[in-house]
Amino acid sequence: MNTNIPQRNVEIEERHVQKKSDSSQVLSTLIKYTAYIVIVFGVLYFLVRFVFPLF
Repeated sequence: MNTNIPQRNVEIEERHVQKKSDSSQVLSTLIKYTAYIVIVFGVLYFLVRFVFPLF
C-alpha cells in the first residue's frame, strides 16, 4: 500500500434544475409569430395578385 497519498474527503453536490415555462408567455409568443406569418403571406398575396400582373 502506498501511504504517501493523502486521503481526500470529496463531497459531491447535486443540483436539480427544473425549467418552469409560463404557458401564457408561450401562448402570446405563438400568437405573435402566427400574426407575423399571416402578414407576410398577405403581403406576398398582394404582390402576386395585384403588382406582378402590371409588369
